[in-house]
Amino acid sequence: MRRLIVLIFLLFFSFDSLYAKKKITIKMATLAPQGTEWHAMLVGMGQEWTKATNGQIKLRIYPGGVVGDERDMIRKMRIGQIHAGAITTEGLSEINPLFSIFYVPVIYQSYEDVDFVREKLSADLYKDTESNGFKLLTMVDVGWAYWFSVDPIYTPSDLEKNKIFSWAGDYKSAQLYKKLNYQQVPMAMTDVLSGMQTGLITCIGLNPMYVLSQQVFGIANNMLNMKWGNLTGGIVVDLKTWNRIDKKNQLLMIEIANDLGRNFQKKNRYEMDKPIQIMKEYGLKVNDPSQEQLQTWKDLVIEMLPYFKGTLLDDGVYQRFIQIKTEMEAR
Repeated sequence: MRRLIVLIFLLFFSFDSLYAKKKITIKMATLAPQGTEWHAMLVGMGQEWTKATNGQIKLRIYPGGVVGDERDMIRKMRIGQIHAGAITTEGLSEINPLFSIFYVPVIYQSYEDVDFVREKLSADLYKDTESNGFKLLTMVDVGWAYWFSVDPIYTPSDLEKNKIFSWAGDYKSAQLYKKLNYQQVPMAMTDVLSGMQTGLITCIGLNPMYVLSQQVFGIANNMLNMKWGNLTGGIVVDLKTWNRIDKKNQLLMIEIANDLGRNFQKKNRYEMDKPIQIMKEYGLKVNDPSQEQLQTWKDLVIEMLPYFKGTLLDDGVYQRFIQIKTEMEAR
């Protein structure tokens, strides 16, 4: 009888331990502040993951840059302090240099452009990211980037007079802008508002959703109505954590992430003007450039292209970009 009790106890303990091992809490960081739609999508994704996996997967979100900038997030994922990130091109290019192609300004002026380039790169974006230790679950638009500034900006000459925000640790962009005589000020994204308040920076190229959520437009209350670039976002999980998850649950999680990502992108693409309209009600001035002024920006990018090689874009990535750019223009 005693042996039977011991055997039952051991079996119960084994099943309980096996179940406990399957339960995984994924710690995910993002710069998206609480209350934004990007953050709401992540919360919804976590709820769907828990439901679909019968409680085996839980998502704990650290929003608003509480664990640092995106480069900090990548570093902390590599050492296991967090397990996942909902990040933009800035962090994604740290993992996979191909994402740097989405940095190139003015090239993307429509969603057709963005979709064309993303489709051309898709297989390598997923494959190379995994080769570098991370599972890319989905990619979405975070929004168009515009110049927001204290004083109006219409041309590249106006931009030269400004102190431009740059991500701390983004040495590639720093090299590029230095060659072109632009004054960049590196800082953490979480310090942007205080940087504006103290005059440390006077302009920033960013999407309206973030500018609204961080109240940056209260100081940088001029927006150049020209699409400077497209911000691509992605959800990544470090492979050590990902490989602990059952294959069945992995497929469910990817499907959920893709479905929510597509819905978010569809909605975000057609509601991009909403944050701009809200900011206009509170004093934002949207400045429309003339055709001649727009041409000066296109001329600037043509001037910048040779400098991209070896700075913003690695040699191999640069060649891939030129190839895709040629195909895009030939459409």
